[in-house]
Amino acid sequence: MYKALFVCILLSISGSSYSQKKQIETTPLKFNFKTQNKGKFYFYWGWNKAQYSYSDIQFKGNDYNFTLYDVAAEDRQTPWDPGVYLNPGSITIPQTVARIGYYFHDNWNLSVGVDHMKYVMVDVQGVTIDGYIDIQDPSTQFNGVYNNAPLIIDEDFLQFEHTDGLNYVNLEISRVDNIGDYFKWDSKKIQVNILEAFGAGFLYPKTNSTLLSKERYDDFHLSGFGVSFKGGINLTFLEHFFVQGEIKTGYINMSDIRTTTSDVDSASQEFFFFQRNISFGYIFQLVK
Repeated sequence: MYKALFVCILLSISGSSYSQKKQIETTPLKFNFKTQNKGKFYFYWGWNKAQYSYSDIQFKGNDYNFTLYDVAAEDRQTPWDPGVYLNPGSITIPQTVARIGYYFHDNWNLSVGVDHMKYVMVDVQGVTIDGYIDIQDPSTQFNGVYNNAPLIIDEDFLQFEHTDGLNYVNLEISRVDNIGDYFKWDSKKIQVNILEAFGAGFLYPKTNSTLLSKERYDDFHLSGFGVSFKGGINLTFLEHFFVQGEIKTGYINMSDIRTTTSDVDSASQEFFFFQRNISFGYIFQLVK
């Protein structure tokens, strides 16, 4: 009887051990593939290439009030030179982008940055002018009343650019998704992130302007506001270092542009812009 009971106990233990072993062998290992970004800070620095839509520019002063229609402009990116692009003493010479941000959620972050674009009116171009010019200077050749009249802009009439620079200072909210979270791969060595963002901010350009026979102006001035959208791809290596490519578009409204040394002289314009950006940055955990 005792022998039979002992044999039953051994068979029970053996069966239980076999069952547990089989369960361990057939149960797949589980990993947490969800990217943990909440509490992280990041910053980046890079460069941009920009394009601008045509713009109607209104110029106002004590002795003139006129609008130039469909004015063409372009950017002014500095040709590649490591001595300029990588030199801290010349960082504002190229067209740059800079940003610092914080993840308040694994997929969402807030950031503040500056898009240092350069806006240069094409030197010689044909436009339409509407308004009047009545400057008390016998040397001027542009006095008159204009009613949608054709005009060739040259350096004697106007030089106009925001070249140090257009300076779009903006706050952005961004959505970031690591593709590895959806395909279930471990992203500790490399992450491929897709991002979308909405931004808004103000324009603080340094406008270089020479209008008619008036003294040249070249200084910083708070001039208006902008809104923007962007999308991009972020490649993060070893969880900290990243390179980011972006396409960004937006609307700029500059209602108070300084054009001369006199406070009564001003200009206003609005236009759309399109940017291609490349930047390099670092992300790190500061808050758990």
